[in-house]
Amino acid sequence: MLPTAVPSGTTLTVADQNDLLETLMVASGEQAKLAARIAYASFLGGPAILEAFRARALDLAIVGNTPPIQAQAAGETILIVAARLSNRPDYGFGVRPGLTISTLAEFRGKRVAYAEGTARQPFVLAALKRAGLTKKDVILVPLRSADIPDAIRAGQVDIAPLNEPHFSRYLSDYADRGASALPDAQSDGLPRGVSYLYASGESLKNPAKAAGIRDFVLHWVAGNKWAKANSAAWVNAYYVRKENLKEADGRAIAAAEGDVFFPLLETLIASQQGLIDLIYEAGDLPKRLDAKDEFDLRFDEVLGANVN
Repeated sequence: MLPTAVPSGTTLTVADQNDLLETLMVASGEQAKLAARIAYASFLGGPAILEAFRARALDLAIVGNTPPIQAQAAGETILIVAARLSNRPDYGFGVRPGLTISTLAEFRGKRVAYAEGTARQPFVLAALKRAGLTKKDVILVPLRSADIPDAIRAGQVDIAPLNEPHFSRYLSDYADRGASALPDAQSDGLPRGVSYLYASGESLKNPAKAAGIRDFVLHWVAGNKWAKANSAAWVNAYYVRKENLKEADGRAIAAAEGDVFFPLLETLIASQQGLIDLIYEAGDLPKRLDAKDEFDLRFDEVLGANVN
């Protein structure tokens, strides 16, 4: 059982990416309801967040599907405590200005941005597998997540997996230079968008912080539900005011996200194992891991009773 009492003065340091999490919590009004004090720290990409966890500088973080795998491979105990699942892929494949690609098979021989330790890694691997290609059939260009948008704009890579708002911004800002994207239909069957909240094993052993994390999970879910129910307010708060996109572009991004769910963690073990196997078979993991070890299933009681 998880502790529920959050003592006064409890503080959680939470990793954010692109200011998405903090903006969501504040705009939804859930930030003011949190029992613990939250200190947000901004990062770009799962590897940087993992390093901060290893330095014992974080309690909780929002990441994609791959950082928990890399943490487990590195011997770190950082456990998934909640998940937000979309029925649409989390990335679109941007194509460099002047080049047009209409099928995954046309990736052959192309320079593809590749960010190990991030959700882009299995997304690219799954795309290659679906096309009947392997890593040897393309030129994988290792990049940090933060460098991928600039790399595709400059033509340093031919293809790049871009998340929002970078994907829409790239197509809008570089339309006059011939920027394009792989057709959406080609991404059917690729890993769906998932956001994981994962927490330090040490923090989860601390009763005060564990209770604070439990409380944060519930308000995070509530914040996400607010964003879906109040799309116009969310688009204005994040895409327009924070990311400086046009309102129409923000609405399009929000609509393209599709439906979102907050599944029980136990139901995600099989899909997470599939990603582990995909990365292992590509030679990017030293050994095959067990996905069950990445989840703190105690949170299913919280999610089941308060969310679903």
